[in-house]
Amino acid sequence: MVDDFGSFVRDRTPALLRYGFVLAGNPHDAADLAQEALARLGARWSRVSSRGDPEGYVRATMARLHISWWRRRRREHPVWAVPERSYVDAGIAEADGDLGLWRAVADLPARQRVVLMLRYHAQLTDEEIARLLGISRGTVRSQAARGLDKLRDVAESRVDARVNGR
Repeated sequence: MVDDFGSFVRDRTPALLRYGFVLAGNPHDAADLAQEALARLGARWSRVSSRGDPEGYVRATMARLHISWWRRRRREHPVWAVPERSYVDAGIAEADGDLGLWRAVADLPARQRVVLMLRYHAQLTDEEIARLLGISRGTVRSQAARGLDKLRDVAESRVDARVNGR
C-alpha cells in the first residue's frame, strides 16, 4: 500500500497544488494545504483508498483546512511579492497571466473565493458545498452571487480601462 500512496502523491501533487492555489490565492499557502492534507491521507491511506476516492478525500480536507486557517487568520493579509523565490507551477503561472483573473479571485473575501472555487473548479453542487463548509444552501448561493458580481465589476473596469487607453 505504501507504493500506491507514493504513486498517488507523485501523480496528483501538481493538480492538488493548483487546487490549493485556487482555494488560498497564493502558492505558499497552497503548498501548505496540499502537504497537510497529504499527511492526513497518509495516516489513513488503507481505509481511504479502499473506498476508491483518495483525491476527493484530499480535496475535501484541503477545503476544510483552508476554512479553518482563514477563520484563525482573518486579520492577516498575504502579499503577492514575497522576499524569497519559490516554486511556481506552470498551470498556476499561466492562469495568473490571464488578465489578472486569479488576482481578482484572490482579492475576494475568503468565503466567496472558496464557494466559487468549489462550485466552478471542483464542480460541487450547492448542497455539497453547504455540507462541506457547514453553512446553509442559501449562504452558498448568496456568497457565490456576491463573488461573481465582484468579479464582473473587475472585468468590466479592466475592459473600460483598455477601451479608454488607461
